[in-house]
Amino acid sequence: MRNLLFILFTGFLLLSTQNELKAQSADINAWINMYNEDQGALSRKYTLRTSDQYFDRFDSFYSGWLDHLEQVSFDQLERPSQVDFLLLKNDIERSLYFLRTDRAKVKSITGYLPERDSIMNFINGRRNGQSVEGKEVASWFDQWAEQTEALHAKLKDSQPLTMKQAATLSQSINDIKNGIEEAYEFYFGYDPDLTWWAEKPFDRLMNVMEDYRGVAADYIDPEELSDDGSGIDGDPIGREEITRRLGFEMISYTPQELIDIANKQYEWSYTKMLKASNEMGYGDDWKAALEQVKTTYVPAGEQPALAKKLADEAVIFLEERDLLTIPDLAKESWRMVMLSPEYQKIAPFFLGGEVLRIAYPTNTMSHEEKMMSMRGNNPHFSKAVVHHELIPGHHLQQFMNRRYATHRSSFRTPFWTEGWALYWEMVLWNNDFPESPEDKIGMLYWRMHRSARIVFSLNYHLGNWSPQECIDYLVEKVGHEYANAEAEVRRSFEGNYGPLYQIAYMTGAMQFYALRLELVESGLMDEKEFHDTILQNGAIPVAMVKALLTDEKLNKDFRSEWKFGDYIMER
Repeated sequence: MRNLLFILFTGFLLLSTQNELKAQSADINAWINMYNEDQGALSRKYTLRTSDQYFDRFDSFYSGWLDHLEQVSFDQLERPSQVDFLLLKNDIERSLYFLRTDRAKVKSITGYLPERDSIMNFINGRRNGQSVEGKEVASWFDQWAEQTEALHAKLKDSQPLTMKQAATLSQSINDIKNGIEEAYEFYFGYDPDLTWWAEKPFDRLMNVMEDYRGVAADYIDPEELSDDGSGIDGDPIGREEITRRLGFEMISYTPQELIDIANKQYEWSYTKMLKASNEMGYGDDWKAALEQVKTTYVPAGEQPALAKKLADEAVIFLEERDLLTIPDLAKESWRMVMLSPEYQKIAPFFLGGEVLRIAYPTNTMSHEEKMMSMRGNNPHFSKAVVHHELIPGHHLQQFMNRRYATHRSSFRTPFWTEGWALYWEMVLWNNDFPESPEDKIGMLYWRMHRSARIVFSLNYHLGNWSPQECIDYLVEKVGHEYANAEAEVRRSFEGNYGPLYQIAYMTGAMQFYALRLELVESGLMDEKEFHDTILQNGAIPVAMVKALLTDEKLNKDFRSEWKFGDYIMER
C-alpha cells in the first residue's frame, strides 16, 4: 500500500511538472501574440515618430518587455519554447536598438525643427476629441509657419548636412506636417469656429512646411553627392553597424570573413563554369559560352509559357525523388503577372511568391532594353530561378508559413527566406537537375551572382567600393548585361531593402546546407523529414532552426557561435 501511494504521489508530481512546463511553454506563445498586438496598438496610437512622446513610450514598452522576460525560468522551458523565448528577446532588443538609433538621429537635427510641444498638444488634443478655439488654432498655425520660415533661412545659412541628417530632417518635417494635417482634418468642416478661422493659416503652414521639407532633403554636403558615374545614391552603414546587424541575425562571422567565404564560393562556381564551357566547345572562354546561352531566349510573348513549363518540371522532379511534401493546393494556387518596364529597371529578373512576376520586354522599351531583358531571361537562366520563386522556393515557403508556427511570423528574416530558396538550387544541382552544359551554365551564373552579392554589397557598406565599382564587378565577374548589373546595384542601395538583404541569399543557403550535412548526410535525419520540419517551423534565423533540430545547449543570453561556412568548402 505504501509503495502504491509513493508511485501515485510520484506520478502526481511528474504530471504536475509536465503541466507546469506546458503552461510555461503556452505562456511564451501567448506572450508573442500579446507583444505583437500591443506593439501594433501603440504604433497606431503614436504615429508621430519624431516626437519625444513616441520615443519615450516605445522605450518604456521595449524595456518593460525585456524586464518581463528576465523573470522567465528559461531552463524549465521545453526546447520549442526556448527558441520562441530567444526569438522574442532578440526581436525586442533589435527594436529597442533601432528606436534609440532613430532618437539619436532626430536629436542631431532638433535645432532645425519647429517647437514640437505645442504641435504635439494640438495633435494629442485631436486624438482625445478635445474642443478647440478656432482663433487660437489659427494663431498657432501662423506661429508655426513663421518658425518654419525662420528655420528655413537658418538652414540656408548653415553648413550643408550629411546625407543621414538631410534624410532625417526631411522625414521629420514630413511627419510633423502629416500630424498637423490629420488633426486639422479631424476638425475642419465639423467645427464651424475652426473652419472659419483656420483654413487660410493652415494652407500657408502646409505650403511653408512642404517647401522646407524639399530644401532639407537636398541640402547635402556636395562631397557626399559626388557622382561616381553610376548616378546611384546610397548610404554605407560601416563595419560596426554591419557587425551589429549580423548579431541580430545570429550570424557569428565578421564582414571580412563573409567576403572571404563568398570568394571561395565564387571559385567553386568558376571552376564548374570552366568545365561546362569546355563541354560546350568553348574551352576556358566561359564568357563566350555564357554569351551563347544568352542567345537562346524565347520570342516576345512566349516567356509565360516557358515559366509554366519550368515550374511544372521542378515539381515533377521533386516529387519523383520524394524530397519534400508539396500540398496539392500549393501547386494549384500560384499565378503569374508581368513586371512593368519601370519596375524592371530595379528588378530585371523573375520575382516570386504566390504570384510569379515575369520580366520580359514590352513595346515601350528601346531595342537595347528589349534585347538585354530577353538575353538576361533566357531559358537556361530561367530554369535555375523559377523553382527559386515558386516551388520549393518562395511560394511554398509563404504557403507553409501561413499555416504552421504562425506565432513566429513576426520573426521572419531574409536569411531564412532567400537562404532556403538558394539552398534548393544547391540541392537540385547535386541531384543532376541541370540536364545539359547550357543548363549548368544557367545555374552557375546564378551561383556566381549570389557569391558576388556578398562581395559587392559588403565592400560597399564597408566603404571600400563605390556603386560604379560594384556594377563593373558584376559585369566582369558574373557576366551580367550592363543594364542588369546597374539595376541590381540600384536595387541593392536605393531599393526598399535592408543593408544585409543581398548577403542573405548565399549566407542563409550555406547555413541550411551545413545543417543538412550535420543531420541528413550523416544519417541522423531523413531528407524529406528534414525539409518538411524546416518549412513547418517558421521563417526564423537559421541558427534557431539548428537549435530546434539538434541538442545544442541554449541559455537565456544565447549568442550563436556557429561556423557554417567551412562545411560548404570541404564538400
